[in-house]
Amino acid sequence: MTTRAWGLAALLCLAAPAAAHAQIFIATRPDPAFAIGPLFVQASVTPALGPIVVEVLFSVDVAPTKSAADVEQDLFLLWPSAVVADRAAGPPEPALEKYLAARGLDVIDSGRLSLATRNLYRAGRAATPDEPIAGGAPFATFVRDNGALGLSAPATWVRIPWHPRFANKVYLIALRMTTRGLVKDKPATWVEKTFWGLRHRLTLSFNEIRHQAVFPMYFQHRDRVIRLSDEPAQLIINFADADRLKIDEMSPQSARRQLSETLDSTDTISLFLDRSEGITPQVLSVQFGYFTGLQSWAPVLIPVLFFVLGNVAGVLVRNVAERLSKRWTGRVLFWRAADPPQVRQQGPVLAPETLARIAPGVTTYEQVLALCGPDVEEQSRLTTPERRRLVYRGRRVVPQRRRAFGWLATVAHWDVEQHEVDIELERDVVRDVQARVTRSRLNAPAAP
Repeated sequence: MTTRAWGLAALLCLAAPAAAHAQIFIATRPDPAFAIGPLFVQASVTPALGPIVVEVLFSVDVAPTKSAADVEQDLFLLWPSAVVADRAAGPPEPALEKYLAARGLDVIDSGRLSLATRNLYRAGRAATPDEPIAGGAPFATFVRDNGALGLSAPATWVRIPWHPRFANKVYLIALRMTTRGLVKDKPATWVEKTFWGLRHRLTLSFNEIRHQAVFPMYFQHRDRVIRLSDEPAQLIINFADADRLKIDEMSPQSARRQLSETLDSTDTISLFLDRSEGITPQVLSVQFGYFTGLQSWAPVLIPVLFFVLGNVAGVLVRNVAERLSKRWTGRVLFWRAADPPQVRQQGPVLAPETLARIAPGVTTYEQVLALCGPDVEEQSRLTTPERRRLVYRGRRVVPQRRRAFGWLATVAHWDVEQHEVDIELERDVVRDVQARVTRSRLNAPAAP
């Protein structure tokens, strides 16, 4: 039986969610003849996001056939996270530490928590409406080393001493504790952290027993678990400084968000607990973040920033591309060693053989056009209409290879030849032919 129990515990621990925090009330005697209700588990969150203050407000609901004396006994609260001791409440209780150590659990902290009664009908607005209960509630925080599963997260065993007002319907019992590890940071990129801020997740639940350290204590005391009554029961999270709060998501869908009725600039998210669910965990989970003034403008500033950067980057990229193109277009070519130079030509360049076929006094205007082509500049004067000049201008750019790497070759320089041919005509017959060739050297063909 023991082996089966521990096997079930290990299976439940492996299936447990990483950020579930809850509470289970346990009685001193088996089969408690009373229930818990009303119950309010209220966490208070501030932008500082330090240790979270949790207040557990509850009352004991006794059946009409019994009196408070019939059910009088200490209550225990099993809380699956570490808490901070209230030094003003008193010293630790060694008996709790021995009780846990006897069950193979390692105690890492102990002390007492603030415990008080709250009169629901107290008149006036007193600064401290709660009436402290002397001695508070002793606790011991423990962990469990389960071999292959490793060291568990801490859990806390709290003893709540019985008080006559537990069953008094005029009062609620207020157990106040400062918890650690209740808020978990959500992983995010540096862009998300910069423009949208950090995101966090806070989870409260009821009857969550799959915690690795909680389950053995629940399993031993499962016949003493105190059920919920028909009275209202809620999980509540109060977020201060609501003007800077961003709620990304909350679950379940039945959770309700509203402004606090009593606290200024505070958002309240609450979930009513359904007692018909039995031992089934009921979870309230919220993903949230606090943003700065600059981050609140992120939805407007980011599109504007991308628009500005897009236009500026477009100009810069275009200028850089043009400069690189001009620089490397004339320096690198695809050129096999057996191929002739890749000559670039603009305009007509007349070969010497073509010019030799033009005979002054014999060749006519039509014959010149047939030999040299129609791409020609014609010049004439009003004073001598029988004379005119034909000008052929062309440009040849020839690369001079430096090194070759297969199909890729580097260019040392470009030789540029400017060709100009003047043909004088009189009465449509060639009178004179002059040809000029000017040579120069360039680093790139497009350079001036």
